Amino acid sequence: MTYEQWIEQHKIKHQDIMKRLEHLSDREIIEYFDFENMKKNEPDFCPLYETNTKCHEMEHLNCYFCACPLFRLGNMKSFCKIESRFGGEIVSPDGFIHQDCTKCKIPHKVSYIEKNFDRSWENAMREVIVKNK
Repeated sequence: MTYEQWIEQHKIKHQDIMKRLEHLSDREIIEYFDFENMKKNEPDFCPLYETNTKCHEMEHLNCYFCACPLFRLGNMKSFCKIESRFGGEIVSPDGFIHQDCTKCKIPHKVSYIEKNFDRSWENAMREVIVKNK
């Protein structure tokens, strides 16, 4: 599965959840996306929930931005829009330079989500796919 395909599938999952939560305030929606709540109430949202594994080891992991809105994907390179000091690079055998975000917690902090919240996950993620980089 390509990253673009994953984004499309994830967008649909996110939209389905948001339809059910449309009666909640923005704050309540953000709280709903807490890892522990999502693991219990939305077990199909992430395959890591099944094994109680977090993608980023942090106490209050929030899954609203499961895919990071700061991540950029080009033809032969992915990168971080803000060049987070917690990021790194992995070079694949075919020469693709992949952004390693495993040590970055920025998009999973409630404070970041509150500043960048959009009820449309698609709007929040609109800049992720970048061509010819």
